[in-house]
Amino acid sequence: MKRLKNKIKIIVIPLIGVLAFACQQTPAPKPGDVLPFPEPPSASATGKTLADSKHQWRKAENHLPKDAPNIVIFMTDDAGFSNPEVFGGPIHMPTMERLAESGICYNAFHTTAMCSPTRASLLTGRNHHRVGAGQIAEYASDWDGYVGKIPKSTATVAQVLSYYGYNTAAFGKWHNTPVTDITKLGPFDRYPTGLGFDYFYGFLAGETSQYEPVLFENTNPVEAPHDAKYHLTEDLAEKSIQWMRTSKTLNPDKPFFVYFAPGAVHGPHHIFKEWADKYDGKFDEGWEVLRTMTFEKQKELGWIPQDAILNPLAESMQKWSDIPESQREFQSRLMEIYAGFLEHTDVQYGKVVDEIERQGELDNTLIIYINSDNGPSAEGLNGTISELLAQNSMPSTQEQQMDVLNKDYGGMDALGGPKLDIMYHHGWAFSGSAPFQSTKLVAAHLGGTRTPLVISWPAKIKHDGKIRSQFHHVNDIAATIYDILDIEAPRFVDGIEQQQLDGISMAYTFDNPEAEAAKHTQYFEIMGSRGVYHEGWFAGTPGPRTPWSTDISRVLNWEPENDVWELYNLEKDYSQSQDLAKENPEKLAELKAVFDNEATDNLVYPIGAGLYTALYNSSEMPSSPLTEWSFFEGQGRIPEAIAPKFVSGRSTLAVIDAEIPKDAEGVLFALGGISSGFTVYMDNGILKAEYNAMTLNRYKVSSKSAIPTGKVNIEVETKYDTKERLAPATITLKVNGKEVGQVRMERSVPGGHTASETFDVGVDYGSPVALDYFDRAPFRFNGKIEKIHIKYID
Repeated sequence: MKRLKNKIKIIVIPLIGVLAFACQQTPAPKPGDVLPFPEPPSASATGKTLADSKHQWRKAENHLPKDAPNIVIFMTDDAGFSNPEVFGGPIHMPTMERLAESGICYNAFHTTAMCSPTRASLLTGRNHHRVGAGQIAEYASDWDGYVGKIPKSTATVAQVLSYYGYNTAAFGKWHNTPVTDITKLGPFDRYPTGLGFDYFYGFLAGETSQYEPVLFENTNPVEAPHDAKYHLTEDLAEKSIQWMRTSKTLNPDKPFFVYFAPGAVHGPHHIFKEWADKYDGKFDEGWEVLRTMTFEKQKELGWIPQDAILNPLAESMQKWSDIPESQREFQSRLMEIYAGFLEHTDVQYGKVVDEIERQGELDNTLIIYINSDNGPSAEGLNGTISELLAQNSMPSTQEQQMDVLNKDYGGMDALGGPKLDIMYHHGWAFSGSAPFQSTKLVAAHLGGTRTPLVISWPAKIKHDGKIRSQFHHVNDIAATIYDILDIEAPRFVDGIEQQQLDGISMAYTFDNPEAEAAKHTQYFEIMGSRGVYHEGWFAGTPGPRTPWSTDISRVLNWEPENDVWELYNLEKDYSQSQDLAKENPEKLAELKAVFDNEATDNLVYPIGAGLYTALYNSSEMPSSPLTEWSFFEGQGRIPEAIAPKFVSGRSTLAVIDAEIPKDAEGVLFALGGISSGFTVYMDNGILKAEYNAMTLNRYKVSSKSAIPTGKVNIEVETKYDTKERLAPATITLKVNGKEVGQVRMERSVPGGHTASETFDVGVDYGSPVALDYFDRAPFRFNGKIEKIHIKYID
């Protein structure tokens, strides 16, 4: 203790001397001098030390109104306009109903028709192409409107609110970080925490498993729990509650901004059986009957105009009467699971609202509940146990799917569980867009863009039970927030000049439900599907893709200038049911000119750029430029986009140098997850590999006996016959130069195995690729990996 005290004396005594010397050497200020701090009393004049003087510390200036509200944005993924029970749909959503009964509702609010673009527009207050989000980040390209990077000149609402004094947090799906940045190397400036959020808990990709998600906390990976009772949306609600409590405890005088946007109800549709069972038998009459019942209820409630017309099933959609009796139970169950999933999601929002009420903050909390980021998704095609079949344009039959379901997964009870990435039939998506045409990904029709909006702020907005029908867009949310806080959109943020907002404030509608619409023009465009709203009229063309079909022949021969445009008078035709293009060509020409001006200003051209990497030139997708890699033990969570590609036409040779123990087990390397991927692993000393081709085909190979122990050289060659899509291949295993196993692979995955799963060495993070080690995930290798070298050999 003596020595410690002596050391302190040696440090402190000279420091006091230095301070005294500094005080003696500083001249007294002259009148008019500007001081950085309030002037302390003169030590020489008072005879007192600095410690005895009184000092007035600087205080941060408050730039917010005294009664600035907390702000919460809820946004569900891939939900339909006509799903909520409170607005005529079949699905019970108690939180939406609660907020609708205390706030106000909008039936002409719009998104971009696609997830990432909507989120980028919502958070920045700009149009999605202007912020580089004309397409999802996975399919980014080098045209300005499609680069997949939000520019520094379009600060997010979180950045602005943070500078004005808000605590900010985001929970759930992000999907606005370049896929090449999602590594331990970063850069991290386009993660949520780099774009204004103090805290982030969720996933960066477009989707993830609800049971074994690929999560991040801020910029740090979080390992999946592998717990049968775990569900991601519940986890997100609990994390947001914990964060709000921390905000209240440590910064009780600061308002908070929470952006809560879960992966639900985007595919895969994952929910516990008891939630799906709530809807047992409710959809047995099919999607046309459900759509008609919903339409009638919408009118009964006054949610849609009495003269609205129900659009019929599109000719290219499958009728319920065409579904064989043997498959109807399967199709109905898919919808029951979706319904249970959506109700469960809404209930998690309710937990957040309950916490705000417990804190006594509900009255002065602005809650913006956006029912969905786009229309309901038809990407499940004809009902599927493997949702990314659509994105890979891989044809399959219902007979094939039912056979795999019953043979490998035990039948219907597996639906909605962690082993299958299911999605419902496109007919259910169409029923969820009543009374409109089309679904998600169609920007020309309201079924892809229109979604219910509920706003609740009891302190300032009085519930009047009247529907707001003014035409508005997701880019208006940021402007509305700035307006109620009396904030002017900043001209500069972090020294960078800002682009103008494209959105306008909706606050004029808060106490005036019949106010004349203030938004006069808004364009739409997603992958060539495009349109424009202008002063009550809408013109558009659906584009070359049909979201509920894998047929891409029209896309490959598409010439945008030959597209046929449609024209609608939305002031008289709420549901876009009467195409007036032929009888009013002058108005159509006028709106096409408006679209051209908007598209030019917002970096939309060239039309179809969103399809460039997705369908025309996949070699230019954001990816690693490498053709060979050296991996080491402990490396993992490497995104599929920048890892070796085990897809059609990319032959590979993987050479593994490892120390193999007796009865070796565990993954040597794996890419992908339970729905699709490639894995090489050991089990009871046997070397094994499996190519999981979108769940429907699992190609397995293994050594006939245990391989040698000690230092071993393993080769895994995947050799494709051709470079064509779906090309067959041969997988060969060698140990110390000798072939030990081979399997013929009849069909390969052409695009990508998953949306969020990763490449891992010595372990299989997230959901496991192989069913054979599902219950042992993440199935860490119990030996030692010296190096894994992988190269393309085509």
